[in-house]
Amino acid sequence: MRQLKGNLVLTIVPAAVWLLLTGSFRPDELIVGIFAVALTLVMFRRYRVLFGEVKLSPGALIFAPVYLFRFLVELVKSNVDVALRVLNPALPINPGIVRLRTGIGSDLGKLILANSITLTPGTLTLDVEGDELFIHWIDVKDSSPEGTRKQISARFESVLKEIVE
Repeated sequence: MRQLKGNLVLTIVPAAVWLLLTGSFRPDELIVGIFAVALTLVMFRRYRVLFGEVKLSPGALIFAPVYLFRFLVELVKSNVDVALRVLNPALPINPGIVRLRTGIGSDLGKLILANSITLTPGTLTLDVEGDELFIHWIDVKDSSPEGTRKQISARFESVLKEIVE
């Protein structure tokens, strides 16, 4: 079942992206789009089970843009924070590696969470072991796993659970 759902996700998402980017239903563009989607299916066939963890429900479709918006807000906030730290002559940083225990059970959810954390400036996911992520953080405020979770990933996890679990 997961492979079938994974194939469906690997077909629908690239096809939707192709249609959004081209904005056209001309036959020549549709033919190229079909080849692009087929190529995507072939290239990512190993990951069908992983992509099968995506929920195919109206709720997941609603929460996907919410997650994207939340990520973009955190991206802007962390960019401003890091820029202010760099411009400050005292360079107020307290770097360290922290352990974050996540409440996400799916592998795809952990992958998306780790990448979201890495893409926001000031944090870098170093490793994932089970339900723990090891993160290099530019300003360690709380090194406990629960405190780290509140500071770094809680705002992502609540929405992400609605999409991939």
